[in-house]
Amino acid sequence: MKLFKKNQVIIYVIVLMLMTAGYLNYTNNTKNQASVETSMQMEGADDMQLADIGDATLVSSNEVVTENTEEENLDENQTDTNTATNETAETKQTNSNSSSNDYFTKSKLERDTMYSQMLETYEKVLNSSNSLEISKQTATQEIQKINDTKNSIMISENLIQTKGFKNSVIFVNGDSVSVIIDAQEIKPEEVAQIQNIIARELKTDIQNIHIATK
Repeated sequence: MKLFKKNQVIIYVIVLMLMTAGYLNYTNNTKNQASVETSMQMEGADDMQLADIGDATLVSSNEVVTENTEEENLDENQTDTNTATNETAETKQTNSNSSSNDYFTKSKLERDTMYSQMLETYEKVLNSSNSLEISKQTATQEIQKINDTKNSIMISENLIQTKGFKNSVIFVNGDSVSVIIDAQEIKPEEVAQIQNIIARELKTDIQNIHIATK
């Protein structure tokens, strides 16, 4: 009976030891699993954080690109504005030049038309059988004078053009000579050159020469 009790106590002790060992093993496994889960959670958190950083960088990059695009758009708009302004200035300059050319072309045409009408009138007197001889002589002299004046005007305008002035028109009224130059301003030495040309070709005094710009 005593032996049985002793064996029973030994069995209880062994069972208790097994239970203790099982509990300790379970506790360690639980801790290890918790550590693994914690580690996985931390790794997941790190991945999310890296993902967030990547997204933030991308957004920042997009913002930079957007800002650059806006700057490029501003530059393009500024370029377009400058181009439009330049084109407007060029258009105004072209229109101004065209208007100036029209003035000189029209003035020369009107002048030549006047000379043609005068020549036609004197030729009628010259060819009329009813004209007196003295009238025919006067008509002949006037025709020669008009032709000489036209020739001198043509030479003068061509010489003025060689001085750098694109357009000019000359009007002769008796002894007075008016010269219109296509320029905003004329230097004193250029005025002297024009006066010398007119005085020599049209055989008039410098004080009778009047120069203006158009």
